[in-house]
Amino acid sequence: FRRAHTLTVLFILTCALGYVTLLEETPQDTAYNTKRGIVASILVFLCFGVTQAKDGPFSRPHPAYWRFWLCVSVVYELFLIFILFQTVQDGRQFMKYIDPHLGVPLPERDYGGNCLIYDPGNETDPFHNIWDKLDGFVPAHFFGWYLKTLMIRDWWMCMIISVMFEFLEYSLEHQLPNFSECWWDHWIMDVILCNGLGIYCGMKTLSWLSLKTYKWQGLWNIPTYKGKMKRIVFQFTPYSWVKFEWKPASSLRRWLAVCGIIFVFLLAELNTFYLKFVLWMPPEHYLVLLRLVFFVNVGGVAMREIYDFMDDPKFHKKLGQQAWLVAAITATEFLIVVKYDPYTLTLSLPFYITQCWILGIILVLTWTAWRFFIRDITLRYKEIRRQKQEHKYEKDKCLSNGDGHASVLDEQTGNKLRERKL
Repeated sequence: FRRAHTLTVLFILTCALGYVTLLEETPQDTAYNTKRGIVASILVFLCFGVTQAKDGPFSRPHPAYWRFWLCVSVVYELFLIFILFQTVQDGRQFMKYIDPHLGVPLPERDYGGNCLIYDPGNETDPFHNIWDKLDGFVPAHFFGWYLKTLMIRDWWMCMIISVMFEFLEYSLEHQLPNFSECWWDHWIMDVILCNGLGIYCGMKTLSWLSLKTYKWQGLWNIPTYKGKMKRIVFQFTPYSWVKFEWKPASSLRRWLAVCGIIFVFLLAELNTFYLKFVLWMPPEHYLVLLRLVFFVNVGGVAMREIYDFMDDPKFHKKLGQQAWLVAAITATEFLIVVKYDPYTLTLSLPFYITQCWILGIILVLTWTAWRFFIRDITLRYKEIRRQKQEHKYEKDKCLSNGDGHASVLDEQTGNKLRERKL
């Protein structure tokens, strides 16, 4: 019934757009008319998707809100595919249709340089290096990791992704000057202060959400105005709570899934820097912020769909639609980076960086083989050996007692061994 009403709204919106187009005189500007037609087409598609798309796992503040972001994911993926099939020059100049100030090469800011915490040579402000690093990206780091913690809901995974990204910045600073930072900027300001504080606040929020009583009451059934206002605010909290227990070491399937999640997270983080580098977008541009807001909304749904699929594959027989779209968007962004600037991506890693990554990969593969193959074989061998010793002990005990039931016990023990093997 509600969707029938929303379809009526969609029909009225379409008629209104057509009516306005017929009334006004069409400007003789091809670029303006093209942009206006594309925006109108996107609005109609979003209205249709909000009413007809499949509901996701979240229902607060309203299922239509999450259907909207699902449709935005489709539009963004189509936009990325369009950019992917353009030439490098045309793709960069196409960004001028979104913002006339784009399409111009911009110098990258080098965050390295002088890494002295206290600079005695500067008598006016010896701590100028610290104040220079305290820009608008510091609160962005904090709120970003606060929201990522709400998405992942696991302290260990968040810390691993945070530390791994700093290692990636160390490894790729020869490709992007933006990755060149001071050691204290990497580990003190980023990992400990911004990321660490954001993860800590996120875990405290998760703890509060897990302890909260989820018992909802209709707004009009609440007698007091204070209760009504509180109910309106709580509309933006989850309808129910599911605690994520990833348990990566419980099985090889879950271990590979968690490694895949970490890999996609790191790739999406790298795409943020490489996309603005190849498309000539300044870091403070509103498109960069809109992309981060987009990933915050779609990433939470994707993580819930992935966890549901891993936790109960019999009920959730296939991965959710938002998870597939996020994976496709991340892959398409990476393909754009590869096509638009293959030279930067093919710059060889320094030898010591290559050695570190090879050592890390070997350690991970060795642990995987030991945990899920060698350890299981060893435990199985110890169990069989223990069973044989028990069987031999029971047989010797029967013979020493001379009760004549040794053959019966042997048969029973053999049956138990066969049952255990089965």
